[in-house]
Amino acid sequence: MARTTRVLPGFGPALGLTLTWLSLIVLVPLASVFLKASSLSLSEFWNVVSAPRIVASYKLSFGMSFAAAAINAVFGLMLAWCLVRYRFPGKRVVDALIDLPFALPTAVAGISLTALYAKNGWIGQYLDPLGIQIAFKPLGVMVALVFIGLPFVVRTVQPVLEDLETEHEEAAASLGAGRWQTFRHVILPVLLPALLTGFALAFARAVGEYGSVIFIAGNIPMISEITPLMIITKLEQYDYVGATAVAEVMLLISFALLFIINGLQAWAARRTGRDR
Repeated sequence: MARTTRVLPGFGPALGLTLTWLSLIVLVPLASVFLKASSLSLSEFWNVVSAPRIVASYKLSFGMSFAAAAINAVFGLMLAWCLVRYRFPGKRVVDALIDLPFALPTAVAGISLTALYAKNGWIGQYLDPLGIQIAFKPLGVMVALVFIGLPFVVRTVQPVLEDLETEHEEAAASLGAGRWQTFRHVILPVLLPALLTGFALAFARAVGEYGSVIFIAGNIPMISEITPLMIITKLEQYDYVGATAVAEVMLLISFALLFIINGLQAWAARRTGRDR
């Protein structure tokens, strides 16, 4: 069997350098979290991570992150569809504004959202008489997470939509398929792997978000405290072991959820043949 000659040889050194860099940047810092938390006994560890205030922050952080990622998956798909399939005035401006959460400092985003949705804000003053309170409530956390997570879905789905030929939709329509049937059976299966990837990225970013959330959340104990805030609070109290224990739980839950999402993504790719 003839040996394949590569234009750029050096797989061994390249792989070794890559793994070394990955270890220094990702694996070693993550391992230090587990190492630091291991100084606690099992009962001490459980007492720290199962405190009512900490558990409430888990529910808020992961629950709102999941909800925000789901909302972004729906509206991000719609926005990407409009940008790819339609021409309209200001299209370039809208396309550029999508990346604004990437460039905007998170503290600025948090202050801006708080100013909008507070009781005396431009939007909040109209919602408050209706009994809808966003700022300084869990709902405000979700609004902030939707804001920072939307670009991940749009920029993940957009290239796939651009490569999707319209002939498939026209063929489905010529065979008598309605619009919903065409979308469900022709378009969605192709977009699903990219959509799940965007969902996972938006979820991962939302779980660790801090700057834009603390301003609009109000940080009320047992109501609107996120887990990253609890970690920062413990660090300010010089409780480094307790902070790493909470971080370890957060890390394990995030790994488990991302593993499930990646499994669904691989399953969707196999169904559509996109993994070949």
